[in-house]
Amino acid sequence: MMTLDARPISSAEWAPFGWLPVADTDPTDGTHTLTFEWADPHLNVISHAYEEVEHTERGALCDRMFRHGTHTQALMPLNCDAIVAVAPAAVDFHAPADLDQIHAFLLHPQDVFVLHRGTWHWGPFPLTTEPVQLLNVQGLRYAEDNDCVVLTDALGTAVEVVVDGPPAS
Repeated sequence: MMTLDARPISSAEWAPFGWLPVADTDPTDGTHTLTFEWADPHLNVISHAYEEVEHTERGALCDRMFRHGTHTQALMPLNCDAIVAVAPAAVDFHAPADLDQIHAFLLHPQDVFVLHRGTWHWGPFPLTTEPVQLLNVQGLRYAEDNDCVVLTDALGTAVEVVVDGPPAS
């Protein structure tokens, strides 16, 4: 099983998967825009619980990833630290090397991020038993546009996401 260290989110490291919104006074504000192919943008608050995923002694198991082909998605954890795993939209998860395209990030409350249309994602999931509350902007009809790949079926393994880094060899 591959282990990924969840890194702090930064604009440069996040760029293959989406973007981090900037202040309205930033000259790059407006460079990126949200896309809703079905003209159905929707704002709500969602939550993910610790129990939704399997855990190891050191982290959480990412055994599947989801994506939306018709819209971007913006998320912001509101109440607690969380982890998210992502992979570029072009990855098809047919070869073991595709696992190398998965990256994990540590999120703190009010870390806002946007997923490009089609970006594979897992989570965000909380680090503790407190469910993470997420401000969520996505297509209202997301359930009709919710591709899933089960990594254990497609590639025979899950990915362990840890916050403290892999063990020393």
